[in-house]
Amino acid sequence: RFRGLSLSAGDVAVQGSINVNHSSGFYVGTWASSLEDSAVYGHTEVDLYAGWTGAVTSGLTADVGLLYYVYPNGHTGDANVFEPYASLTAAIGPATAKFGVAYAWDQDSLGGSDNLYLYTDIGASIPDTPVTLSAHLGYTDGALSPKLLADTAAGDLTPRTGGGIDWSLGATFNITDKLSIGASYIGVEG
Repeated sequence: RFRGLSLSAGDVAVQGSINVNHSSGFYVGTWASSLEDSAVYGHTEVDLYAGWTGAVTSGLTADVGLLYYVYPNGHTGDANVFEPYASLTAAIGPATAKFGVAYAWDQDSLGGSDNLYLYTDIGASIPDTPVTLSAHLGYTDGALSPKLLADTAAGDLTPRTGGGIDWSLGATFNITDKLSIGASYIGVEG
């Protein structure tokens, strides 16, 4: 899912990632996923990213970077997009709260528009259990908002703007320190 939308038409997606971290906090990586084949995006997404993460003060961590979405086998138009991002994460007892922003400036692939994404994530471990609860709320305004993104995937390249909300509620159960299972209920509107 991308900001609430299934880009695999609800089917299972094959995904993988490689990430290299340096002790200074700098990192680079790539992530790839199969997609529902479409004229614009093709059947594969490859994300390339680089950034820095680290503590800015006790209990507060920052993450800033640049993400490049690449669709190597799209057939219609240019879908590749650059998107800088930043977030702050705070530890509050057994919980964490994160606020983030991502902004894709006006690019040809966005149909002459830009996109702003604001989000917040909250997670909390239930004390003395292997269970963690999570919640997410995001707001998109621009070319990557839910309906407009779905229209673009279907081949409608009409330049427009609009807004939308995505959200999720989830739980993770840690089976061991290296294996967990999770489930989320995800919604998108707009």
